[in-house]
Amino acid sequence: MRNVVLMAGLGGALLAGCVTINIYFPAAAAEKAADKIIDEVWQLKNPGQAAPAAPTTPPAK
Repeated sequence: MRNVVLMAGLGGALLAGCVTINIYFPAAAAEKAADKIIDEVWQLKNPGQAAPAAPTTPPAK
């Protein structure tokens, strides 16, 4: 009897481990989000924007 319970529990654990969850995103929403990220990256690389100047003197302690 004990072996049957053990085998049933093991079988249940194996069955639960084989469950796959698929998440589908709407293509239009994913494309819009990707375009927004690409635009933000290009704005960071825009050569027209000056990078902040590094301080020439060390900060006072």
